[in-house]
Amino acid sequence: MKDSMRQQFDRLAMRAVELDALLADPGVHANAKRLRELGQEQAEVGGLVAQWQRYQQRERDLAEARQLLGDPEMAEMARDEVAAAEAELQQLDEALQLALLPKDPDDARNAFLEIRAGTGGDESALFAADLARMYLRWCERAGLKTEVMSQSDSDLGGYKELVLRVEGPNAYGRLKFESGGHRVQRVPVTEAQGRIHTSACTVAVLPEPDEAAEVAINPSELRIDTFRASGAGGQHVNKTDSAIRITHLPTGIVAECQDDRSQHRNKAKAMAVLLARLRDREKSAREAKEAAARRSLVGSGDRSDRIRTYNFPQGRLTDHRINLTIYKLLAVMEGDLDEVLQSLQRAQAAEQLAALEEGR
Repeated sequence: MKDSMRQQFDRLAMRAVELDALLADPGVHANAKRLRELGQEQAEVGGLVAQWQRYQQRERDLAEARQLLGDPEMAEMARDEVAAAEAELQQLDEALQLALLPKDPDDARNAFLEIRAGTGGDESALFAADLARMYLRWCERAGLKTEVMSQSDSDLGGYKELVLRVEGPNAYGRLKFESGGHRVQRVPVTEAQGRIHTSACTVAVLPEPDEAAEVAINPSELRIDTFRASGAGGQHVNKTDSAIRITHLPTGIVAECQDDRSQHRNKAKAMAVLLARLRDREKSAREAKEAAARRSLVGSGDRSDRIRTYNFPQGRLTDHRINLTIYKLLAVMEGDLDEVLQSLQRAQAAEQLAALEEGR
C-alpha cells in the first residue's frame, strides 16, 4: 500500500478518536441534527478504521510468518500462514482503496424511478410495464420499499409513464446507473407475421431531496390543479377531486400524484417529485456547464439512444456502457439484476481508481 494511503487511514484513525469524544459531550446531544450527522460519520469512519487495523495486524502476522520459514519445524505452518495473510491483505487493500473513492452524497437517499414509453407505440408501453415489473421484483429482493406516485396506462395494459418512489438503504446509489434509454428487440404481441421489432423506453432515477430541499421554490411560481383520479380505486375516484398536478411555471416541469385518497397527501407527494425534478435539472445544467462526462439522465427515447438492449430471441442482455453481455434475460426480467448493477458499480470504481492514480 502506498504511503499516501497509509497517511489517509492514520488520519481517519485520529478522526475516530475525535468523534468518540464529541459524541460523549452532553452539549452535542442537545442538537439532534448534529448528533445524527456525527453518529453517521462515526459509523462510516469506524468501519474503515477497523479494516485498516485488520490490515496492519495481518501485515505483522505476515512478517512474523516469513521469519519462521527458516525453521524446519515451523516452515510448513509458516508457509500456510504466509499464503493466508497475503490473500487477505490483497482483499483488504482492494477494499480500502475503494473506501477512499469520492462518494456521491446522494447515494444514501431514497429515489424516484421514472419509466416512460418511447419509440415503438403500444409495444414500447408494454415494455415499460415489463421494466416496471423487473424493478419492482428487484426492489422486493433487495429489501427496498416501493410506492406508485403516478401512472398513465396505455390501451393494451402497458404504461405510457410510471413514477415509483423507492425507499431503503442506498436506494439511489444502487439504482442510479439505470438512467438512460432501454431498447427491446422481440416479436410484439400485436405482430401477426412474427417479425422482430425494436422499441425503446427511457428510465430516469432521481434522488429524493431532503425535507429542507436545496431548491428554493417561490409559491407564486406554482400552479396547482386538482382533478379526479383515474384507474383503480372503487367509487371514491368518481366522487372527489383528490388528484394533484403541480406545474412549475418558469421551467414548465410538471409533477402529479393520484395514488392517495387524501388530497393533502397527494399534494405533498407531488411536491416531493417536483423538487427532485427541479434539483436534477439544476444538477444537469451544472454538469453540462462543467463539461461533465456523463450524459443527462433520460436521453431522447429514440431506438438509437440506448444504454442497454434486451434481445428476447437470443435471451441476451447487453449493457453498452461497459460492454457487458449476459445470456439470462428471462431471469433479469424477473428481477435478477444484481450482476448488472454490480458490474456497473465496479466499472465506475475502476474509473475513479484510475483517475486517482493519475492524480498522484
